[in-house]
Amino acid sequence: MFPSKNRLSRIVFGNRSSRGGRFTLVSWLLFDFANTSFSVMMVTFAFPLYFKNVICGGESFGDALWGISLGISMLIVAVISPVLGAAADFSGRRKRFLFVFTLLSVAATALLGFTGPGSVLVAVILFVVANAGFEGGLVFYDAYLPEIASERHLGRVSGYGFAMGYLGALAILLLLFPLLRGGIVTENMENVTLSFFLVALFFAFFAAPLFLVLRDEKKTTVKKHFIASSIREVKHTMLHIMNYPDLARFLLAFFFYNDAILTVIGFSSIYAQNSLGFTSGELIVFFMVVQTTAIIGSIIFGIITDKIGPKRTIVLTLGIWCIVIMMAIATTDKLFFYYTGLLAGMSMGSSKAASRSMMAKLTPPKHVTEFFGFYDGTFGKASAVAGPVIFGMISSLAGNQRIALASLLLFFATGLFLILGVRSSAAYASEPSTAEEGDYG
Repeated sequence: MFPSKNRLSRIVFGNRSSRGGRFTLVSWLLFDFANTSFSVMMVTFAFPLYFKNVICGGESFGDALWGISLGISMLIVAVISPVLGAAADFSGRRKRFLFVFTLLSVAATALLGFTGPGSVLVAVILFVVANAGFEGGLVFYDAYLPEIASERHLGRVSGYGFAMGYLGALAILLLLFPLLRGGIVTENMENVTLSFFLVALFFAFFAAPLFLVLRDEKKTTVKKHFIASSIREVKHTMLHIMNYPDLARFLLAFFFYNDAILTVIGFSSIYAQNSLGFTSGELIVFFMVVQTTAIIGSIIFGIITDKIGPKRTIVLTLGIWCIVIMMAIATTDKLFFYYTGLLAGMSMGSSKAASRSMMAKLTPPKHVTEFFGFYDGTFGKASAVAGPVIFGMISSLAGNQRIALASLLLFFATGLFLILGVRSSAAYASEPSTAEEGDYG
């Protein structure tokens, strides 16, 4: 399913040569393998259930607190990402920023292993730090894509990255199955908290090669006050982002549909257990199934993206997402929910991979990390503030998670409407016209 060694080099670098390029690609893919273990365990599966059922004692306010925790962590990243992205471009220290965010996530994840019943405030603070570190690191990680992949193969390389990520999620679920099959309850608390330590170790171990292979860009001169310069640059970019109308419209569309996707990810385990009665063992099997189809979807749709373009791929996957939500609302049967999960997994990796490819095509190379800061940060993370908070509030007030789930259809529909207006034929990584270059100088 993956290409041969020689063909892989052509896909990644096209006609360009790169010293140690193959090792750079492998380490880049391994980082996705590493960090998705955090996503599946701490955001999607184990920790949400542990937070509500153990830390919050199973009380209904746990949904609202979980949504608020997700929202706060995303808001922090949304505010700081564009500035730090611009700072990375100015200073050439992209790897250092990625390392700091990764270290924060790993350390906070390990510390969550010390939480228990009633430690609500400590758990919220540590989770906010861990998730902000994870999500913030993605800004710098994703910004390497235009350098690693040739223009013709952005879609499939992005897809390979997500496929490796879901493979990592599957690996961590298999690794921790013996610890978690007894349930995520107080009686099994020692095993559950041990799993958090193992997630931190898994993340750190497989992320390490990227930091050994990558090198920060050597700048001939680095401005002494590059953070202040970065803030000015981001303000300027925000004022003149309409110079890139297709990019602006795409980011707005991404804001809405990514909100819904992240909400589904953040509440899927709670919904499956509370609304459908899934046991912890059944949930592990369910998420293994989802990761398997996500791997397949990421690879297949990555290739499709290069064939039909990222816009058409995104439209296709958003249509699938709407079907997924309607199936989840209608189902009262565990087996039918497995079928829903199969479809969700197929569209999860594919929509993310196609979106990353679309962003890479529309991003000017001079400001790649800064613009990916807007993509992953301002629009990607700020979008995730509204969805989880709205879902958690509706679920808590109405006492019905199906009603809360229905609200996500509006987010997907809005994103679909907006993406239809994006011209996917816009020049790859084009710079502003001469008249506009001063805006970014």
